[in-house]
Amino acid sequence: MTKPSLKSLTGKRLHFIGIGGAGMSGLARIALSHSINVSGSDSKDSSVVAALIALGATVATSHSADNVDGADLIVYSTAILANNPELIRARELGLQILTRAAALAILMSESKSIAVAGTHGKTTTSSMLAVALQSASADPSFAIGGTVTASGSNAHRGTGEVFVAEADESDGSFIEYHPFAAIVTNIEHDHVDFFSTPAAVEEAFKDFAATINSDGFLTYCADDSGAVALAGQMKGLTTISYGVAKGSDLTLDQIELLALGSHARAIWHGKNIGFIELSVPGHHNLLNSAAVLATGLQLGFSASDLLAGLALFGGTGRRFEIKGTVHGIRVVDDYGHHPTEIEVTLAAARRYGGDGRLIVIFQPHRYSRTAAFAPGFARALAVADRAIILEIYAASEKAIEGVTSKMITDLMANGEYIPNFMEVADSVIDSAKPGDVIITLGAGDVSSLAPIIVDGLIRRFG
Repeated sequence: MTKPSLKSLTGKRLHFIGIGGAGMSGLARIALSHSINVSGSDSKDSSVVAALIALGATVATSHSADNVDGADLIVYSTAILANNPELIRARELGLQILTRAAALAILMSESKSIAVAGTHGKTTTSSMLAVALQSASADPSFAIGGTVTASGSNAHRGTGEVFVAEADESDGSFIEYHPFAAIVTNIEHDHVDFFSTPAAVEEAFKDFAATINSDGFLTYCADDSGAVALAGQMKGLTTISYGVAKGSDLTLDQIELLALGSHARAIWHGKNIGFIELSVPGHHNLLNSAAVLATGLQLGFSASDLLAGLALFGGTGRRFEIKGTVHGIRVVDDYGHHPTEIEVTLAAARRYGGDGRLIVIFQPHRYSRTAAFAPGFARALAVADRAIILEIYAASEKAIEGVTSKMITDLMANGEYIPNFMEVADSVIDSAKPGDVIITLGAGDVSSLAPIIVDGLIRRFG
C-alpha cells in the first residue's frame, strides 16, 4: 500500500495500539491537532490516557479485536507482539498498518524535520532543542520520548516550520524519517535483542544518516568515535561537529561542572559566542547542549536566543529528576539503563551528593541487555556506597535461562540482590541518613519506588 499523505488523513480514524506509551501518546496528540480522529488501546489506564481522552481521543484500556472496527489506519509500537488481537483483526480487515516511525514520518512530512539520534542522550537533546528553538521564537513542533519539564508534555504541534523528533534506533525503524537534518550524539552497542553486534548498530546509523536531505546536514559529536566514523562516511552531506575535541565546529572549553548545573564557553568556527549555562548536571549534558547550539546556529538562529533557551531548560522527566528532599536526604529518579548512561549519571550524583552517601536502586531492563552487559553494569554501579539490584524488568522479552540480576551482584563487592520492591523501600527508608542521595535507576517500573521512598522518609522524620 502507498503511504498516505498528511492531508489525506484529515477526518480519517487512526487507531494506536499501545497509545499510552511515551512515543505513541505524543503521535496521538499531534494527530488530534491535525483534525485526525484518534482511537487507541492500552493495557492499563494512566494519566497519559486520561489526557488523550480529554483532547478527544477514544481509548480502551484493554486490547480487543473489536477496538479496530471502523478504523482507517493502524499504528502500532514495535513493543506490541505479533499475536495481539487488534493486529490480527487489522490484518483480517486488510487495513493499512504502520509502525510508530512510519506514522511519525507522515506527521512531520510537511515540516523542516530535525531527527535526534544516538545510543544515549536522545530524549534530553531533543527536549533541549525544542526549548532552545522556542526561546528563538521558532515555535517548533516536537515528538519526544519523555516529558519536557518546561511544557509538561512530550509532544506539541507548533506554528513554526521546524519539527523536532526523537529518533529511536532500537529496531532500526528510524530510517523511515528522511529528515531535513539530524543530530547523532553517540553510537554504542545496545538493544542486543535486535542488534547482535556493534557493527550492526553502526550499519543502522549509516542507513539512517543516508536518509538525511541532501540540502540538510548532520550534527555529530566529535568526542565520540562512533559518531566521528559515521560522519566520515557521509560524502556530499554537510556535517557539523561539536565537542571538547580541538577543531570541532562548535568547541567547548572553560568547563565547570557543578552539583546541579554545568557551564562552558562555546566557540563557533573559532569565535567566542558566549557561555552555556545549564541547570542540569553532568558533562554529558554540556555535550547535549553543544549539539543543540550547533544545530540551531546552522539553521540560522542567533546564539543569544539559543543560549537563553538552554539556560531556561529545566530537564526532562526521568532524567536526573529530583523527586523530593526530606531531612537532608535527596531522592532522584533516572532512566539510565546502559552501563555508559549509569556511569555519567552516577558521576553527576556524586557531585550532587557531596560528602553524602550514594545509594543506588537499579532495575536491569531486558534479559538480553543484562546478559550482554553484566560486567559493565557491575563496574558502573561499583561507585555507589550501596547498590541494590532488583530483578530484571522483562519488557516484551521472554526470560533467558540462567539470566538473572545475580549475574551483576555476583561481580560486585557492594551489590545486594533484593528483588522485592517493598523490602527495598523499607530498607532504604530505615537506613537513610541526612546528606544521602538515593537514586532509582532503570527503564522499567523502578521509578514507582521514588515517591514511595519520599513518602516513607516524610513519615519517618515527620
